[in-house]
Amino acid sequence: MYVEQTVDRAVILAAGLGTRLKWMTRNAPKALMNIQGETSIVHVIRQLAGQGIRQIAVNTHYHSEKLMDYLGNGSKWGVNLVFSQETKLLDSGGGARTALGILSGEGLVLVHNADVLADVDVQGLAGRCPEDGCSLALVANPIHHLEGDFSIRNGLICLQGEPRYTFSGVSVWQDNVLKQYAEDTAFSLLDPMKCMMEKQCCAGLLHRGQWFDIGRPKDVIRANREWRKA
Repeated sequence: MYVEQTVDRAVILAAGLGTRLKWMTRNAPKALMNIQGETSIVHVIRQLAGQGIRQIAVNTHYHSEKLMDYLGNGSKWGVNLVFSQETKLLDSGGGARTALGILSGEGLVLVHNADVLADVDVQGLAGRCPEDGCSLALVANPIHHLEGDFSIRNGLICLQGEPRYTFSGVSVWQDNVLKQYAEDTAFSLLDPMKCMMEKQCCAGLLHRGQWFDIGRPKDVIRANREWRKA
């Protein structure tokens, strides 16, 4: 069941080690990778702020202090930033769940990877989120992931089926779904995704706009060349 709703808070996942970027993340977290003169996480924050997101929790681990010192409280971008410091990596699901615990409010929460630059319509994604589920933005399969992740059937995401699409790293959740998991526990966001798919409570939006996953050096180069700022 779909209900009219908007999202005004988010978790940005920024705790990864950035190992695929090799030397580029030796002295700084991946979230501080420079793209056209601005760090990737600031591009993400600007995109979200421009769509009405005001409360943002950022999970941190690798070079945590550098990231927090750089971002501050978020006031320069018109948002309120809080930080969820992980002493051990909690993976995407555990990171989102634990960071959710320090966000005020209730209801919908956006989860966005810090190494993804995209102009996804997050409010449109929120409007598709089932009453007790989640909604995912999918994109055409990139060269490094041609097999894709999921398919879409009648607006719902399925593990099987054709054509295949790739998860963008941008999703909206009813917070009660994530709160079924314990804080400070490592798990993949794929776990609750699969659970919601089985219940037919995982909706999909095919994003055809900009999308860059800057997890590899060549992707950083391409984003620096092609990304169009908001």
